[in-house]
Amino acid sequence: MPQILDGKALAKIIKGELAAQVASMKAAGQRPPHLAAVLVGDDPASQVYVRNKVRACEEVGFDSTLIRKPAQIEQAELLATIQELNADPLIDGFIVQLPIPKHLDEEAVTLAIDPRKDVDGFHPVNFGRMAQGLPAYLPATPLGILEMLRRYEIATEGAHAIVVGRSHIVGTPMALLLSRKAYPGNCTVTLCHSRTRDIAAELRRADIVVAAIGKAEFITGDMIKEGAVVIDVGINRVEDPLARKGYRLKGDVHFETVAPKASYITPVPGGVGPMTVTSLLLNTLKAARKEIYD
Repeated sequence: MPQILDGKALAKIIKGELAAQVASMKAAGQRPPHLAAVLVGDDPASQVYVRNKVRACEEVGFDSTLIRKPAQIEQAELLATIQELNADPLIDGFIVQLPIPKHLDEEAVTLAIDPRKDVDGFHPVNFGRMAQGLPAYLPATPLGILEMLRRYEIATEGAHAIVVGRSHIVGTPMALLLSRKAYPGNCTVTLCHSRTRDIAAELRRADIVVAAIGKAEFITGDMIKEGAVVIDVGINRVEDPLARKGYRLKGDVHFETVAPKASYITPVPGGVGPMTVTSLLLNTLKAARKEIYD
């Protein structure tokens, strides 16, 4: 059986390291890092994500602010809130929790965020800096995956990595980061998506698979070669009347058939998810210390 890449346990270790750094900052007379989150509407999943982020801030000693806005908010009011956060010297970084209601312009909202406070790493300035290998806030999920590869000392140089999914949040930045001249990196990367002709054939060549396609249990054991490292980003709600909540969380990987062939694999839940929240904290600490931008 493979080694499980335990994101929950690893996130706990990193939070301990962050808490120690915050304690040192306070002992030196500095204020702790401050993360703000804007939550528009009452999407249940978004509320859970934001609550987890606020709780994580508390665990490591960060200050946090949650700004709730009604689903009916006008674009101008939301942009005004973003400008207030941009201008607030006590806020080191902030996020606008996605998705936002359909009547709002998500692109305009992203562009309105000051890149120096864009700890989600979604602004085109940070994306461009990342693509050119310059210091940048990396998107939280790819950053979490890189940290997982690093902490588990998984060899990446010369490996053939296949990323399934081309979103700007996970797939595309993950492909760029795995190809860069660094560790973890130096991979030969193939980016597969819904228009790829034969994803199964591509996957059978992969030493490292990052699954971020958003389809429950899409990748099965017959698509994976022996010894592959499998990173499952998917979080899909699958109806299950026997489950307490009426559904179960499933990844993009069919764990039961893929795990016996993998050398390392992430579980769902408890794999990439906890690392995503922790990465947001890492970016916020960088923002507080002005490590990326002066």
